[in-house]
Amino acid sequence: MIEERGRVLSTEPGAVWVATIRSSTCGSCQAKAGCGQALLQKLGSGSAQGFVRALTEQQWQVGDEVLIGVPEDAVVRSALWVYLVPLAGLFGAALVTQWLGFSEPGVIFAAAAGLLLGFALVRWHDRHSQGDLSLQPQVIARAAAPVAWETRAQEGY
Repeated sequence: MIEERGRVLSTEPGAVWVATIRSSTCGSCQAKAGCGQALLQKLGSGSAQGFVRALTEQQWQVGDEVLIGVPEDAVVRSALWVYLVPLAGLFGAALVTQWLGFSEPGVIFAAAAGLLLGFALVRWHDRHSQGDLSLQPQVIARAAAPVAWETRAQEGY
């Protein structure tokens, strides 16, 4: 389970909205010079806080500090869908058209069409899996110790 600490902002039946402090490990990573995440962090994209809707069966109060989590296998499956399916479409279409004897412009066009088909499949899968509760963040428990949120936000975490 991938966990993150947050503070409850609002409640609704069966779910809460949680503010999390985004943290970055760019300071300790050896590849930060060539990393897109480090570049985006330097440019200041996004805010220091993230807002997440997390499912829960318990009653929470605004201001409660909670742990939210997503199963690791859900993250891995989602990453495979987002990255592997479009690439498989691109390479699959290119290889099939090349095997059929099409010229280079035909293979390039088919590869682009396969990539777009892969993106369309990812979008279709996303729309059909939105109701899957195992893919949505859930409140795990109350956080053990309070965090100085204002201090962490000012430090860029």
